[in-house]
Amino acid sequence: MTEKTSTDTGTTQRKAEVERQAAKRAQRSAEQLRANLQRRKAQVRARREGGADETDGLPASGSRGDMGGSGDGD
Repeated sequence: MTEKTSTDTGTTQRKAEVERQAAKRAQRSAEQLRANLQRRKAQVRARREGGADETDGLPASGSRGDMGGSGDGD
């Protein structure tokens, strides 16, 4: 009977440890989600405060006249 009690105690301890680890994971996940939400909100605020984006096409592509060829896109 003593063995069963120690086995039950070990099982209970393992379950408690698994529950603690799950709670820690959930807490870390919640913190990461909150941080991500704050970053996204900051990005939206920054975009609202900035001026309109007046670029035409990709900024790295340069002006349309700098492209080689006939200029008709083919």
